[in-house]
Amino acid sequence: MNKGVSETIVLIGELAPQIAADIARGVEVAVCPPFISLAVAREMLSGTGLKLGAQNAHPEAKGAFTGEVSVSMLAGMVDFVIVGHSERRQIFGETDAFVNKKALAVLAAGLTPIICIGETLAENEAGQTEAVLSRQTAAALQGIQVADLPRIVIAYEPIWAIGTGRAATPADAQNRCAFVRAEVRKAAGAAADVIRIQYGGSVTAANAKEILGQPDIDGALVGGASLKVADFAAIVAAAQ
Repeated sequence: MNKGVSETIVLIGELAPQIAADIARGVEVAVCPPFISLAVAREMLSGTGLKLGAQNAHPEAKGAFTGEVSVSMLAGMVDFVIVGHSERRQIFGETDAFVNKKALAVLAAGLTPIICIGETLAENEAGQTEAVLSRQTAAALQGIQVADLPRIVIAYEPIWAIGTGRAATPADAQNRCAFVRAEVRKAAGAAADVIRIQYGGSVTAANAKEILGQPDIDGALVGGASLKVADFAAIVAAAQ
């Protein structure tokens, strides 16, 4: 819940030219502003190569869900939809099953879901990380056809690292993302090799190169650093 319409215009206007060369060399970059800024962002991104995502969506096409924005309303406007972000799970009580319902709706609309998974600090300290990731990954993939797996993104974001400045070490991030890929392989075989797995959680200009250089980390879901043009551009430049 950062950046109003005018602030979004400024951010994109400054960011797009700084990362144009990175996009030209094949780095895929998307920005995910609040709903109120999506329309103006779509216009500004035209011709830049930058893609657009929404931070959330409701799985029902329409109905009495005051304050919600449906996937069908976003179709044709965005490329990506984030589902299951830890704040949605923790603050708004979204369950694994509801997150899966959202992911299926996003896929059905021809968009790419970025499905977030990750453990809390208490779960991490109790040695439950792999159990949590196994459960969340299995639930996220429920009902998704193997042929559609290359269209989805899974973002591992340890909740204890989000906005705290306390990132997982590159080795830990790699181990967790490799574990998630192995869980996908159990369900979908070779499709696990093409699915994109991101790391999120206090990714900065200082640690991005080492994190993104890990073999099972295909990208970053950037939080606070994405609000600062220079920092975000440096993270993009670090992408392999």
